[in-house]
Amino acid sequence: MSNIREVAKVAGVSIATVSRALSHPDKVSKNSLKKVNDAIALVGYKPNMLARNFRFHKSYAILVLVPELANPFFSTVVKGIEDVARQKGFNVLLGDSRDSIDREKEYLKLIETRQADGVIQLRPHRPADGQIFSHADFPVVSACGCVGTPYPSVRIDNAAAQQQVVEHLISLGHTRIGVITGLADNPHSIVRLKGYKQALENAGIPFDDTLVTEGDFSLWSGLNSATQFIHMDQKPTAIVAFNDEMAIGAIKGFKSVGLDVPNDISVTGFDDIEFSKYNEPTLTTISQPATELGKTAMNLLHRLLEGKTLAQQEYILPFEFIVRGSTANKA
Repeated sequence: MSNIREVAKVAGVSIATVSRALSHPDKVSKNSLKKVNDAIALVGYKPNMLARNFRFHKSYAILVLVPELANPFFSTVVKGIEDVARQKGFNVLLGDSRDSIDREKEYLKLIETRQADGVIQLRPHRPADGQIFSHADFPVVSACGCVGTPYPSVRIDNAAAQQQVVEHLISLGHTRIGVITGLADNPHSIVRLKGYKQALENAGIPFDDTLVTEGDFSLWSGLNSATQFIHMDQKPTAIVAFNDEMAIGAIKGFKSVGLDVPNDISVTGFDDIEFSKYNEPTLTTISQPATELGKTAMNLLHRLLEGKTLAQQEYILPFEFIVRGSTANKA
């Protein structure tokens, strides 16, 4: 049976370097790491990772709490997390919380039983989270959250992003602009609605709450909201949806009754999921740096796991506003 000495000999490095490559791969040069990995594959060495974990009192795994596992935006964020986690020698455990605090509590038992060392939370922080995170004795990082997160976080400026979308529609002559929010108590809904209202206020357009419909970030809720707008006596000429899936659902709803998007009604989304580029028409939206959000969150969590301090508690990444075929001048 092969052993670590044989790996070191084949790789042409010291035993200490092989050990470091297995326990802290981020502290080994790329060249040495490649030599070690190639040697491991060549000699068929299978390191005892369980023994390593007991020795260092770590699981070398992190828990990612995902509010909607099927959401393509979150899957891209997770990809960024996994890319960095693998470089750091960590495995990623996914917890499909379905936006439920009770389900999150169950997943957090993985921390208590030392099956994971820290947590990355992908849903925005809510006041009720205090009961599970305020006194946590394990590191927690928020990705994709909103302002006011009490633990280290990485996000975009959601209000400014939504404001820019609405300003674009106003510049096209739209003044009656409908809104499809997520659930009313969702922090993303609250913050993005503030951006919507700010754009209207800056343009001197009164806010009309009859133009606000509540969705749940799903395709179906976008379709359902489109039906509500269609039956209004005074229909909006443009719609802002607080994510791409609801926008795509709304476009389907409008087209099903013969409305042309964007000539009869403009529609915008938020997130820039992959399908937004292939929808018909292509979707005007906010592009969040999903992969970079994940990578940054994992780097922050790794620093905390190593006992290092962070330069700041909140990291705001830039977003990009992308104009495509779903918006046009008011008819």
